[in-house]
Amino acid sequence: MKIAIAGAGKLGLRIIEILMGGDHSITLIDKDEALINRLSATMDVTTVAGNAKEISLLEEIGIRDFDYFITTTDRDEKNIVIGTTAKKLGVPKVIARIRDPEYMKQYEFLKETFGIDHIVNPDRSVAQEITKYLLEKYSIFGGLLHAGRVSLLEFNVNRKPELVGMSLSEAREILRPLGMSLSAISKNGKLIVLMASDDCVIEQDDSLYVVGDRDLIDGTAASLVDKEKSKDIQRVMIAGGGKSGFYLAHLLEEFGASVKIIEIDKLRCQYLSTHLKNVLVLNGDATDTELLNSENLQEMDAFVSLTGFDEENLLLALLAKREGIEDVIAKISRESFGELITGMGVDMALNPVDIEAAHIVRRIKGATILSSQILQGQAEFVYLTIDHGMTVIGKQIGNLKLPPGLTIVALQRGTKVILPEKETTIEEGDRMTILSLLSDSFDLEKLLKVKHRLFA
Repeated sequence: MKIAIAGAGKLGLRIIEILMGGDHSITLIDKDEALINRLSATMDVTTVAGNAKEISLLEEIGIRDFDYFITTTDRDEKNIVIGTTAKKLGVPKVIARIRDPEYMKQYEFLKETFGIDHIVNPDRSVAQEITKYLLEKYSIFGGLLHAGRVSLLEFNVNRKPELVGMSLSEAREILRPLGMSLSAISKNGKLIVLMASDDCVIEQDDSLYVVGDRDLIDGTAASLVDKEKSKDIQRVMIAGGGKSGFYLAHLLEEFGASVKIIEIDKLRCQYLSTHLKNVLVLNGDATDTELLNSENLQEMDAFVSLTGFDEENLLLALLAKREGIEDVIAKISRESFGELITGMGVDMALNPVDIEAAHIVRRIKGATILSSQILQGQAEFVYLTIDHGMTVIGKQIGNLKLPPGLTIVALQRGTKVILPEKETTIEEGDRMTILSLLSDSFDLEKLLKVKHRLFA
């Protein structure tokens, strides 16, 4: 597939990193000639230094021959113009990053008027993932995901205390006769995708992720989810009133939660106060412990740190956790910081770039990917069809040499759900369910490769 990307920022480069695992011809366009020259020496893509708004440049690269055009520059208006131009010049599918809330109110109008097939918004995606996490956690069937006949259930091990102290391999032996397979474990907010950590010991308060036939999992969900924690989330404090903070506050106020935003910029506070009806906006420094205490931080059900600085989000998340807040969530842009923060007991660390890049790549995969859901902001629960020509057909799962962050959790063959063993052979037409860390999306693309054909 031929794909052009305008904008060599974090999102554009992350999309390229993932797509390079598959069979794609990629062209990257950016105005920064020095940056383009550096990237051309390190990445196996075609690089073009220039303005993607220029029709002559797009025609010069043969834009009509491309299957997808993705524009991820730093300005919404620029992405709209570039996307529209590419569409008018004959690109079948255009994806544009648009972040401004004012534009997002006119989502469908923008798509129809400017010929943009799909709009991505990392800030809104982060807010949606946080909202989904909080609302599902506080509902009786929290953590239940479906993919065809396969279901995945997340539950606290304290609901099945006999598993505490066991190794993962021992727990798997107990669950398998019940028709369930242990696929992942969350320790102090850090999600570990199995099967590479069989020697890991299950501890109190760990969360387990099991998969199985939908009817079986649905039938056991109520007994494994703590009903005593089933309640509406009522009080949420958000540090940072940027776009992510705005979207999150808006979603939570629609749900009926009491929301407080702490934002240091006075003009931004005025904007938030004008556009959010039932949200308390506080002008102040979220790192000021006196301010946090005066606003009853200890009484919050959840604390979400969404400032523009990773170091500040890390500090605030740890501070909130020290104060005993049950759910603490932080936005982290650096991958190394995400590892650090989840290892310290913070419940959820989200990287907007990873989340949005995964969304874009799944859309490009089209019919192959039947559904994809983000899990705890760190992994994907992917349901796909094994199509003709894929390199995995006829191979045993044990011979695929899967990386530690990716596991095949189930196969659906017709109406039958198969919990795979190492000897299980993948067949054309199977519906495969995969659990993959977002950081390992490159390896997922490699797994889904199609054999090269000499003739059409």
